[in-house]
This record gives sequence, C-alpha cells and structure tokens, in this order.
Amino acid sequence: MSKPETVRRIKSYSAENGYVYQYQFQDVHPAQRDAAKGNEFIYYVSADRKTMFPIRIFVRREALVQWTKQTGRALTGTEEYAVAKMRLFQALDEVADFATARPELTVDASNLPSLLERLDL
Repeated sequence: MSKPETVRRIKSYSAENGYVYQYQFQDVHPAQRDAAKGNEFIYYVSADRKTMFPIRIFVRREALVQWTKQTGRALTGTEEYAVAKMRLFQALDEVADFATARPELTVDASNLPSLLERLDL
C-alpha cells in the first residue's frame, strides 16, 4: 500500500520591505554543517507566485542546549519549528532580493534570544 500524500498549505507573508512572499513548510531532518549538529528545516518560498525555491534553516543544537541550561527547560519540537519560521520571516524582512540571494539561514546563540522574544518565550 502506498503512503498517502501529504497536503502542504501555502501561506503568505507580507515582509517589512513591501514584498509579499508565499511559503510552505516542506521537511525537517537532523543535519550537520561543518562540525555543528542540529536540525535543518526546509521551506519552499515564492516571490512571484510562479516559481518556488528551497530555503534551508539550520537550527544549531548547541544554541538550544545553551538556552536549556539558562532557562531550565528544553524547547519543544513545535517551539523549535516556530524559531526556524521566525528566522525565515526575519530574512524575508531584511534580505534584499531574497529570490536571487536564496540565503542559507542559521539559528545560533547570537540570534536565538531575539527569535524567542518574537514568540514571547
């Protein structure tokens, strides 16, 4: 029996720079960049409603461990997903010509607190 197809919702985001992007969550999996381990969240983004391209957001495990030590609790999987999504939104707001740049994004100890603040955590 074949696996049922996953229905993926396309959502819109109005960036601070005036562009309206469409995006959808595609996948999350364990990953490693250089020596750092973490999870990679993959979103598909469209700037023109015609073509979609993947954007990878790497959430470094060491940043999550550091936050856990500071607060006494670990982020849930849903909260980690939300942090990755906030990093996507931050990049959509800040990166000029996002569709051409197609940046690889990272959540680390330097930006995790501000992303969590946006989530009121």
